[in-house]
Formats: sequence, C-alpha cells, structure tokens
Amino acid sequence: MGETEHGMKVEKAKVSEAPRIRKLVNSFAARDFMLPRSLSEIYENIRDYFVARLGDEVVGCGALHIAWGDLAEIKSVAVSEEWQRKGGGETLVNACIEEAKELDIPVVFCLTYVVSFFGKFGFQLVDPVELPRKIWGECLRCPKYPDCDENAMVLKLKPAVKPQW
Repeated sequence: MGETEHGMKVEKAKVSEAPRIRKLVNSFAARDFMLPRSLSEIYENIRDYFVARLGDEVVGCGALHIAWGDLAEIKSVAVSEEWQRKGGGETLVNACIEEAKELDIPVVFCLTYVVSFFGKFGFQLVDPVELPRKIWGECLRCPKYPDCDENAMVLKLKPAVKPQW
C-alpha cells in the first residue's frame, strides 16, 4: 500500500494483529481522542483496517468503514506516540482514501478533533446534521453523547455528488 521514509509499511491488517490494534486505539480512547474498540469489534471489522508496521511491530492503524453505497468513514487512526510525525498517519489515511477510490465510493467522512491533519488531505468541515443519521448509531456508545465535540469533515472524491442517503 505504502511506505514512509522511516521504513513503516502500511498494509491491510491481519487477524493476528487485532490485539495490537485494540491496544493502540484504546490508548487514545483513554484520553478521549477517539472511541474505544472491543477486541470482538476489531475482529468483526478487521477487513476495514490498515496497519503501519515496522518490521513485525504494528505501530499504527486506521480503518475505512463503508457506511452506505456512496459513503465511507475513516476512523480509528492511531499511531504510537514514539512514531508520530514520521509519516505513518498520513500513509494510513492515504491508504484509506485510495481504497475508497478503488471501491468507487464518492464521499469519505471523519469525525475528528484534529481538523488540521485531515484538512491536509482536502477534508472540509461540515455541519454534522448534513451526514445521514445512520452514521450516528455508534455515537450512542460514546461517553460524550449527546454533547459531541468532534468535528465532522467530508472529502468528496467525485465532483457534484448527490448523496443517496
């Protein structure tokens, strides 16, 4: 999929890497940067995940989750603290965007606290009510619900997309 200048390779996750993905994601969830993920949830959605590897060690992860025929979400982007700002996060997000293009998904969104990071890829802030209600099902598990303080951002991969939702 991709490789950073520091030797991190971004590839699809393997089932055996689910515990490491959980540990990475939940380390950020513990600081309210993202939603926690159970091991069973990661196993069930392992095909959504990409990982950044340094040799055999998983140092980052990110997922592209299909929400509808014309909409996918990039979520659970996490890179080990010692490997941040070395291209892993960017390579993970680019892998998700490329997969969305390959799947012919015209719109990708994310919910984030790091607007500037996703802005580098062309994501634009939107009013969360512009997104379909279907995507908010996961929010019920969030301890901040209903007082969400994340930013909704959208990246249109095809011009003049009319949503199917």
